[in-house]
Amino acid sequence: MPTVAFIGAGSMVFASKLVGDILSFPALDDSEIRLMDIDESRLEQTTRIAEAMVENEGVDATIVSTLDRREALEGADYVLNMINVGGTEPFENEIRIPEQYGVEQAIGDTIGPGGIFRGLRTIPTMLDLAADMEELCPDALLMNYTNPMSIICQALFEATDIETVGLCHSVPHTAEAIADYLDIPQSELDYWVAGINHLAWFLELKRDGESLYPALRDAATDESIYRKDTVRFELFEHFGAFVTESSHHASEYVPYFRTDSEVIETMEGEGYAERMATATYLEGWKARSAERDDPKRDVDLETVGAERSEEYASRLIHAIETDTPRRLNLNVSNETSAIENLPEDSCVEVPCLVDGSGVHPCSVGELPTELASLDQQHVSVHKLVVEAVLEADRDALHRAVKLDPLTAAACTLDEIHEMTEALLEANEAHLPALS
Repeated sequence: MPTVAFIGAGSMVFASKLVGDILSFPALDDSEIRLMDIDESRLEQTTRIAEAMVENEGVDATIVSTLDRREALEGADYVLNMINVGGTEPFENEIRIPEQYGVEQAIGDTIGPGGIFRGLRTIPTMLDLAADMEELCPDALLMNYTNPMSIICQALFEATDIETVGLCHSVPHTAEAIADYLDIPQSELDYWVAGINHLAWFLELKRDGESLYPALRDAATDESIYRKDTVRFELFEHFGAFVTESSHHASEYVPYFRTDSEVIETMEGEGYAERMATATYLEGWKARSAERDDPKRDVDLETVGAERSEEYASRLIHAIETDTPRRLNLNVSNETSAIENLPEDSCVEVPCLVDGSGVHPCSVGELPTELASLDQQHVSVHKLVVEAVLEADRDALHRAVKLDPLTAAACTLDEIHEMTEALLEANEAHLPALS
């Protein structure tokens, strides 16, 4: 009976999905699931849904609800992290202040000034969580879902002894999109994907041993298909591989699409206009938060059930607990040189074999030079953000923002310096002290 602690379980929709995933495996349906959050009302909502799932499915799982993180961690086998540090105010600052300097972020939670400052305010809490784990469940596997994925995992790799993997659904979501563009079943795709989180690449894409890339290039000539994923098809055309993050988010990782309003409009594909817009994720997040906090909001508890989603967490736990070999794309340390032309101390997203003995990153070899170059610039940013926090180094933070591709395409060095100082001042209450 594994014990799984959910830290940040007030993220009701996502936490409930992951609980349902675990309960969908008969080998895991007697798990002890501990739900923890600092927001009592949201935690109560998630707890009600989880308890209803257990009752409706007739399984033997135990649901524990607590506001005490240490209570949730005591003796846990797996820790799922999905916290959000700081709430709405710093998030809004991280989007709107850069916007004043011409840095147009659609998402802004993983890279760019928004992702960098989100990492800055999140890493200290993650290090506190890891310190509690080192005391209370030192052998537990920490599975991180919180963004900025690479920055947070990088900090944990460098500063703690807790085994950590980062989980993201961008690879299966991209496979689903490709299958749709090619009008073939997703189950028939065979792929090999590696890089960094949100900037990983389909190095191989096959069906019955034959490459699907020629067919995908043909599909992109259909305007109706191209308009569904404009940025990714542009990157595919110019760099030769399909990337793992959606067009509106991928546009933030490179300097080509978001520094000119006319270019942004050109990239606004079918159903994507509102997504490509600046602050689209911020505005959606605020709307979803208001809905979740609505006291009149209710869930039909009689119908909730354990339906398995595309998320990796339950599959990872099941593979380890039952010694069932399974290949998953996970964010791990590159200490084994899984990607030979990215630094060994970086966080990479690569295929991993998971079985009863744990998580084993697969060897990918070298990425094509052009793809490694796009990833390397972000790896350097990640490293500098972590250095800024661990060494309280203000200069390292400034250099991280100055190396960000989107920011560098929009601003002069002096403007970036000024913007970074403005962000430090606006979000001072949520940030570690830097000297």
